[in-house]
Amino acid sequence: MDRLLHLDRTLDELDPPRWAPPASDVTPLIRRVHELRRIPLGELGPAELRTLIPQQVALPYVLPLAVRLLLEEPLIDAYFYEGDLLLVTVNVPAAAWSLLPDLGARLCTVIAALPKAVVNGLPGASAEELARFVARTGSLR
Repeated sequence: MDRLLHLDRTLDELDPPRWAPPASDVTPLIRRVHELRRIPLGELGPAELRTLIPQQVALPYVLPLAVRLLLEEPLIDAYFYEGDLLLVTVNVPAAAWSLLPDLGARLCTVIAALPKAVVNGLPGASAEELARFVARTGSLR
């Protein structure tokens, strides 16, 4: 997780070019993403990561932060429900994980250790999404 060495820096610094201020008519989500790019990585918590990941913002820097949290608490409730950070993380495009195969493998190990009853208790098609991630990421090893 060498990308965690930059916890005192922001995404605007690490993932150039710096973003211009958002237009006045953007959605609250886009305004929030712009704000989060100016916060040092070490200050981004689960809810902030839950916002950035589905927007695919600076994934080489954001994914290691999320995986670090998920290794400790895979079903962390970041914002909406138990396991929401895990589910947005596993739904990141495969190309992003190909840059971080060790992190993907570690996350696969955590997912495999989750009790089936817990996985089946997650909303919607979560079990299928987790299985798809494990199958896809396992091929990167």
